[in-house]
Amino acid sequence: MPVPQTASPAAHKSLINLRVTRRDRDLIDRAADALGKNSTEFMLEATRRAAEDALLDRSLFRLNPERFDAFQAALDAPAKPSEALRKLLATKAPWEE
Repeated sequence: MPVPQTASPAAHKSLINLRVTRRDRDLIDRAADALGKNSTEFMLEATRRAAEDALLDRSLFRLNPERFDAFQAALDAPAKPSEALRKLLATKAPWEE
């Protein structure tokens, strides 16, 4: 049975170039050094954390109990049909024509 070939880890990486001021570069280097990391590891970790936070901000939110109950009630309430909704529901799907 043939063994599947896998690409080396380097083949899965891509390059990102950044232009930063000397002041920013010095700050990044000092912070990376303080944490015992190189600047690439430091920037990748910080960027990954910021990206995850940005995406979580769009999918996770917190409410106090009173607001949660109101939110839940709004979700559970039947939709109030509008003229636009009635028209949409009366329109045949393209694959039905």
